[in-house]
Amino acid sequence: MKHSIFIFLLLTFWQLSSNAQELYCQVQVVAPQIQGTNEKRIFDNLQKSIFEFMNNTKWTNDVFSPEEKIPCNLLLNITEKTSTDIYKATLQIQSSRLIYKSGYSSVLMNHNDADIQFSYIEFQPIEFSINQRLSNLSSIFAYYAYVIIAMDYDSFSLKGGTPFWQKAQIVVSNEQNSNEKGWKSMESNKNRFWIVDNMLQPTFAPMRDCFYNYHRLGFDIMYQDAVGGRAVCLETILSLDKIHSQRPLSFPMQLFFNAKKDEVVKLFSGGLPDEKQKVVSMLQRIDPGNGILYQRITQNQ
Repeated sequence: MKHSIFIFLLLTFWQLSSNAQELYCQVQVVAPQIQGTNEKRIFDNLQKSIFEFMNNTKWTNDVFSPEEKIPCNLLLNITEKTSTDIYKATLQIQSSRLIYKSGYSSVLMNHNDADIQFSYIEFQPIEFSINQRLSNLSSIFAYYAYVIIAMDYDSFSLKGGTPFWQKAQIVVSNEQNSNEKGWKSMESNKNRFWIVDNMLQPTFAPMRDCFYNYHRLGFDIMYQDAVGGRAVCLETILSLDKIHSQRPLSFPMQLFFNAKKDEVVKLFSGGLPDEKQKVVSMLQRIDPGNGILYQRITQNQ
C-alpha cells in the first residue's frame, strides 16, 4: 500500500513538473467564413494541438514555477481553405508580464500576423526541431513562442532575451527555402524576418534597453515609489528618440506602441504637468499614428 502511494505521488509530481513549462498560452481557433461539421471538428482538434504544442514544449533550459509562466493569447482566424488540407489565416499574438507586487499585467506584445498559410491533417501532431524545418505550422508557432519568451526575458534583465531572439532567427533561416509568406526580407518590411532581425541590430539596442528599464526599473518599483517609477518610464520613452532619429517610423517602434499606447496614456494621465508635456511632445513625434490618443494625457492638467 505504501509503495503504491509512493508511486502515485511520484507520478503526480512528475506530471506537475513536466507541465510547468514556460508559457501559459490560451489558444483559440475560429473560422467564421468556413462552414461544415467536419471542418469544425478539424479546427477543434487543431486548437487542441496548438495548445499542447505551445504549453507542453520545453522552450528554455530554465525552471519555471507555475506562477512564473508567461501569459499569452493566440487567436488563429482561418479565412480560407485553398485545398484539401491547406489553409490561409491571420494570427493575433498577445503576451503580457505581471508587475511586481501587483495584480497588474503589462502588455508586451499585441501583433497581428496576416501572412499565415499552413497544412493540417486532422490528428497529426505538431512537431518541431530547431535544427530543421518540419512544417510551416510548427515554424510559425515556435517562432512566436521564442519571440514571446525573448520579450519577457528582455523585460527582466538587460538584453536577457538574446538567446531566444537568436533561436527565433534560426527558425526564420530554416524557412528561407520554403514557399510560404512571412519569412523573407524582400516580401515586406513588416514581417517575421524583420521583427527578429531588427531586434538583434545595434540600431535597436535602445528598444531592448527600454524593455528592461521601463518594466524592471519603472513599473516594478511603483508599489513603493509611484512617482519615481513613472519618472523612469518617462526617461525610457524619451530614449527611444535615438531610434527614431536613425529609423523614423520603424517597425519595432510600431510593435512597441501597439502594445503600450493605452498603458502609456493611463500612466502619464496622472503625471506631473512637465512630464505630460514632455511625453506627449515625444510620443506625437515618434508615434504619430496614435497622436490623437496621446492628447488625452494633457486633457486633465
